[in-house]
Amino acid sequence: MLGICRGRRKFLAASLTVLFVPAITWIYLFAGSFEDGKPVSLSPLESQAHSPRYAASSQRERESLEVRMREVEEENRALRKQLSLVQSRGPSHHHGNHSKTYSMEEGTGDSESLRAGIVAGNSSECGQQPAVEKCETIHVAIVCAGYNASRDVVTLVKSVLFHRRNPLHFHLIADAIAKQILATLFQTWMVPAVRIDFYDADELKSEVSWIPNKHYSGIYGLMKLVLTKTLPSNLERVIVLDTDITFATDIAELWAVFHKFKGQQVLGLVENQSDWYLGNLWKNHRPWPALGRGYNTGVILLLLDKLRKMKWEQMWRLTAERELMSMLSTSLADQDIFNAVIKQNPFLVYQLPCFWNVQLSDHTRSEQCYRDVSDLKVIHWNSPKKLRVKNKHVEFFRNLYLTFLEYDGNLLRRELFGCPSETDVNSENLQKQLSELDEDDLCYEFRRERFTVHRTHLYFLHYEYEPASDNTDVTLVAQLSMDRLQMLEAICKHWEGPISLALYLSDAEAQQFLRYAQGSEVLMSRHNVGYHIVYKEGQFYPVNLLRNVAMKHISTPYMFLSDIDFLPMYGLYEYLRKSVIQLDLANTKKALIVPAFETLRYRLSFPKSKAELLSMLDMGTLFTFRYHVWTKGHAPTNFAKWRTATTPYRVEWEADFEPYVVVRKDCPEYDRRFVGFGWNKVAHIMELDAQEYEFTVLPNAYMIHMPHAPSFDITKFRSNKQYRICLKTLKEEFQQDMSRHYGFAALKYLTAENNS
Repeated sequence: MLGICRGRRKFLAASLTVLFVPAITWIYLFAGSFEDGKPVSLSPLESQAHSPRYAASSQRERESLEVRMREVEEENRALRKQLSLVQSRGPSHHHGNHSKTYSMEEGTGDSESLRAGIVAGNSSECGQQPAVEKCETIHVAIVCAGYNASRDVVTLVKSVLFHRRNPLHFHLIADAIAKQILATLFQTWMVPAVRIDFYDADELKSEVSWIPNKHYSGIYGLMKLVLTKTLPSNLERVIVLDTDITFATDIAELWAVFHKFKGQQVLGLVENQSDWYLGNLWKNHRPWPALGRGYNTGVILLLLDKLRKMKWEQMWRLTAERELMSMLSTSLADQDIFNAVIKQNPFLVYQLPCFWNVQLSDHTRSEQCYRDVSDLKVIHWNSPKKLRVKNKHVEFFRNLYLTFLEYDGNLLRRELFGCPSETDVNSENLQKQLSELDEDDLCYEFRRERFTVHRTHLYFLHYEYEPASDNTDVTLVAQLSMDRLQMLEAICKHWEGPISLALYLSDAEAQQFLRYAQGSEVLMSRHNVGYHIVYKEGQFYPVNLLRNVAMKHISTPYMFLSDIDFLPMYGLYEYLRKSVIQLDLANTKKALIVPAFETLRYRLSFPKSKAELLSMLDMGTLFTFRYHVWTKGHAPTNFAKWRTATTPYRVEWEADFEPYVVVRKDCPEYDRRFVGFGWNKVAHIMELDAQEYEFTVLPNAYMIHMPHAPSFDITKFRSNKQYRICLKTLKEEFQQDMSRHYGFAALKYLTAENNS
């Protein structure tokens, strides 16, 4: 080696400084001030030293030198302190299977060179870490399957995006569920300089299904073994992460560690911080073979090109087959096999400092990886207990995790200056549409909302649905915000069929909803409810966007378009399934109307039958919906006829008609220009009529609106004149669009509006 490492140079420099600087200083200040016991002038002009002219300047020089002397003494004390720390933190070397002590060089270390000396493992060379190029793309691979893992990966991605300064390319090995969720999420997130590619995890099952695995991750916990085959052949290196990871630093720092790999090192791993592989956790505990404590695979640096040349696929398969003959199954999924390979081929591994994978499972040595918050790089919640894990600093770690969990993901849509992003057709079209709007238009904010892309997380909770064999199933569709959560349990009790809900929430509110749902026995017992989170953005409630999201993600041939404030009658689900057969909804364009009523009482004995409901109507306990404030909205239902009807009857469209209907899933979407309060349902019913849907009232169906405080949007409508003007303008533009689209037949909507 041509030179010594920086750490040694610093050690030598500190030693020389401590030894010689004090001596030189004191000799200069005092030895030079005496000659034969008499003071000697410090001035070079000795003959003038004691003259009055120079007395003042001589005094100033002495004072200046005394100040400098004190500064030098302070510097020396600091150097001596640093030197003592360097000596006390000297690396202790371990060989073979002995347990490794996590020193500060691994966890924090004031000197980069000292950290490098410990981390290098097989090398004593201490070079400066090369910087990552400004616009170099960092590749990250994550295996993700199911609803819960899809939620977890979002928090991981947030933490990476928060700190990153480089373009990112995520390679997601996902099952069909995770792909649907995450593809929609990233498409609507629209983060610049981020690319997403998906790889079908279900196609990879055959590659690892022959390995028995006891780990809770199941078959997907083995798929990191086949990344060399799965990822593109031209991809040379990749960072592989578990979904339960949280970053506390820029991922580019980890990417830069690839430059430290030497020789045949192809795997970057952190030592396992528990005693699992030492085999002393309980009597007869027999783990898979590993070097010492083994390595944790929650964070892996893979040199894919070299692994392929080494025939990694053959290497791990032969090792797994041999070990399974005696071990029978894996306990820690891919981690057991990685460690067995490393045990045989220790030259493959480059040991990362433990701060790159601080493992927060019970009884780990993670506390030895850090002394201060600034030391943390990556937190790994690698325990089934997750946030309930036992750790002295668990509150701090939990708060850090919750920060990203509840962080507004919209704030991460920031550009990387100086790094050109790939051309995104959707983004370009959106910018073009926005540029065509007139910002001086008083209704600009209303018009702009139509083009706002809201980040959307589908199926936020576990969802299961078994299609009905008779193809008559109906999904209840509704939308809500945080102030209507209390309605969910009641609706689930009234409607046993599938439900599709779009919830308009902030990131923090989404977590509140998650806790609310997980704490509800009623909601947790229902797996046929799809909860789709549409994240808040802008000043309006995008009611029709929410309805469209809920409509788009139903699994049944029919849907009941309701609102969250309504409780359907008991048995309505089965009644509607019979009605779609009776009225041949599969082959006709019909919209089946469920008559709407309301109560002003917060406590209501819900009517069990039509007869009981009619009695309550007569007593004044119930009213036809909006009878007091908006009669036109439901008057065409003809409630007088409904009272005595025993068979379905047809009604005609009238201006401002907005009933709640059952339709086929292929019905038109709601018009997004209508936001907040006003005309959002009216416009949809008008379009159904324009498409020649037949409105049929069901004689034995009903729903009841429950009272609640006025929404923020209706308050704005009532108090803001400009709001009402803009709504009127949008309504007129919608009617004109209808006329252009549907021709002469649509002129009746303009006439009806003028007459109403």
